[in-house]
Amino acid sequence: MERVKRGELRIYLGCAPGVGKTYRALEEAHRRFGRGTDVVLGLVETHNRRHTADLLDGLELVPRRTVSHRGTEFTELDLDAILTRKPQVVVVDELAHTNVPGCRNGKRWQDVAELLEAGITVLSTVNIQHLESLNDVITQITGVVQRETLPDVVVRAAEQVELVDMTPEALRRRMAHGNIYAPDMVDSALGNYFRTGNLTALRELALLWVADKVDDQLDRYRHENGITRTWEARERIVVALTGGPEGETILRRAARIAERTTGAELVAVHVARSDGLIAAAPDHLIRQRALVEDMGGTYHQVIGNDIATAVLDFARGANATQLVIGASRRGPIAARLSTGVGRSISALSGPIDVHLVHHEATAKPRRPRSGTSVLSLRRRVSGFVVAALGLPLLFAVLVPVGRDTSLSIDIVLVLGTVIAVALIGGLYPAVVAAVAGFLFLDYFFSPPIRSFAVADGQNLLALAVFLIVAVAVSTVVEIAARRTADAAVARAESDTLSTLAGSVLRGDSALPALLDRLRETFAMDSVTLLERHPDAADEPDLQHDPDNWRIVATTGERPSRAPDEGDVDVPADDNLTLVLRGRQLLAAEQRIVAAFAAQTAVALHQQRLVEQAAALAPLAEVDRMRTALLSAVSHDLRTPLAAAMAAVAGLRGTEVEFSAEDRDSLLATAQESLDRLNRLVVNLLDMSRLQAGALGVHLKEIGIEEVLPGVIADLGTAGDVLELHVPDDLPAVRTDPALLERVLVNLIGNALRYSPPDRPPEITATAHQDRMWIQVVDHGPGIPEADRERAFLPFQRLGDRRNADGVGLGLALVRGLTEAMGGTIIPETTPGGGLTMTVALPWSR
Repeated sequence: MERVKRGELRIYLGCAPGVGKTYRALEEAHRRFGRGTDVVLGLVETHNRRHTADLLDGLELVPRRTVSHRGTEFTELDLDAILTRKPQVVVVDELAHTNVPGCRNGKRWQDVAELLEAGITVLSTVNIQHLESLNDVITQITGVVQRETLPDVVVRAAEQVELVDMTPEALRRRMAHGNIYAPDMVDSALGNYFRTGNLTALRELALLWVADKVDDQLDRYRHENGITRTWEARERIVVALTGGPEGETILRRAARIAERTTGAELVAVHVARSDGLIAAAPDHLIRQRALVEDMGGTYHQVIGNDIATAVLDFARGANATQLVIGASRRGPIAARLSTGVGRSISALSGPIDVHLVHHEATAKPRRPRSGTSVLSLRRRVSGFVVAALGLPLLFAVLVPVGRDTSLSIDIVLVLGTVIAVALIGGLYPAVVAAVAGFLFLDYFFSPPIRSFAVADGQNLLALAVFLIVAVAVSTVVEIAARRTADAAVARAESDTLSTLAGSVLRGDSALPALLDRLRETFAMDSVTLLERHPDAADEPDLQHDPDNWRIVATTGERPSRAPDEGDVDVPADDNLTLVLRGRQLLAAEQRIVAAFAAQTAVALHQQRLVEQAAALAPLAEVDRMRTALLSAVSHDLRTPLAAAMAAVAGLRGTEVEFSAEDRDSLLATAQESLDRLNRLVVNLLDMSRLQAGALGVHLKEIGIEEVLPGVIADLGTAGDVLELHVPDDLPAVRTDPALLERVLVNLIGNALRYSPPDRPPEITATAHQDRMWIQVVDHGPGIPEADRERAFLPFQRLGDRRNADGVGLGLALVRGLTEAMGGTIIPETTPGGGLTMTVALPWSR
């Protein structure tokens, strides 16, 4: 059977509702239909926008499927009907939509995936706020949590993504003209989601996301076609870091180069040796990584023994246009002996521009890691002892039988002794043993005997080869010992740093965890992080004055108040110093402590950012409340006020003569609007009193049956359909009758609003243990468990705004009033569907 060719997905991406995504998709559908393509409309949401609805004419529309859920009927995409019809192209709007329970797939993009597998090309739409990776960013910008999202990979996998762009000013004009939302929603939208700042940020996110998508397509094209040369489609500046102190200078220079080009990308790379023996200082790399990330760049580490080749391979893979490296730190002699990394990179870079940055460390050789030998003094002495005793003993045995053995056998035996000396004492004892062996062999076994002269040229060659081999083997053994020691040091450093990272991740606070781990690792009495006061004196004589420093964090006994009070002080940055008290550190330990110091500076910076964010959180909440309140005042309070004013104005007018029935109707409208306005104002005032802790609560013992009549009367005719299940023998409850009445009116009002006509809400009351349990049960759509806590926040509405009145304070006020009376409120799912709100209050026995 021939495999069906997969259909293509074309997505119209917008920064916000109303930019014209559906309109553009329908235009494309008409264009293809005019060329003879079989095009149908699977599902299109016009949102009552006239110009969009006009484009439906002339195209075949597949009827939607009706799905019943919890007593309510919804319409969804009829996937089976489209698969049966099997057109060439289908338009499916709103790709991120969540299907009603009962559909085959939970998400519309999953329906689209089935259409694509069937070979049908799909034209669809999505807004940038629906992409999963940007969900938290969108929430921070707009203050609105997006519940309908789809994975980025779905959009990235599309064959075509077209950005439908519009400036914020043009979009707001379109909104003001009523071309996006209904007129009664325009003011609220313009003052909230459609603010100019929000739209600008969303537009930038959409542009950047599409730019990344284009980069992915370009990289894929280059890879598929084997293109390795640089294409300067976008400036990418790659910085090669050695891990030396010059890295920060090079990074800042590269950042200045990137700033001169709009949209340039900064990338830092460090090449580590493949044997794991990293020569770079970890503290420098930590600081440089933090610096490049602070400047908006990215940090990468690659493995390679040839640094020049590794850097260029990375740069070409990243499609870099410019490469920034530091000038060589090698001396003039080393520069003449071999081609340096900088010259190699410049010679092999091809179209990549190379910037060679001079710095303070230029032409200064790197300091050796340690001036001491990797072998202990005891092993060195043992090597000399073995050489001093072993060689005479060997020759004492060989000399008597020398005439019976050849020179080559004697050389092999002496060479074995030299290797043994090298294994025990390293290079220097082995070289001494090799020279001594050479002289002994020449004196005792090479004619003329007992003379350092050599008569036979072959013997001279053999002795010379012996000496060269002995020295070479001794050197190899010494190098192997050094590499083993380096590997042990690197492993110890790696274990310490990995333990450090683990302790930081597991700890409640990174900074104390770092200091505790440092003190434990190096067995110190105390570790203190000091910060220089901003107004501290710069004179060298006052650098160690305790008045110039303050303790940021400390662990252990006897914290240090100044750098000179400890045994070791290590700078963490320009203003931070880590002071250790207990003992002096070895040279090898200084490297790890320097890495700890760099980490403490990063941890302190992050801790202060968290503290700043926590300090700004209340201000952000106040701003959110202010915005929500302004929205409520501008819309929800204005609507009943406008209705009342219109009714009163009509009654006072002289142009029209109203009948008695009309006058009664207008008066009823005015009274209903003013009553609604009064309830809203009272709710706002009560919420402000709750938040200020100034709400008066008057508790007394009262029967629940004394409260219910007032509740039903307040609900008016709507209360006639309630089903009450309240036993007569319930004990008295200790509560505030007026507040309890307000709580029940709000809960029952919500239940009435969302209950189906044939299943009115039920009110039950029971006594259990030390609580009175009052339940308001409805059989409406309910609230998802994940959204229940959010439903109790002020100015929140879940579901369709058009079905809700008020400023979204109902449940927030209910919780506040209930807790003020010493009770609790519990939302639960009604068996069979719906929401049950339980109010638990203390009662008196």
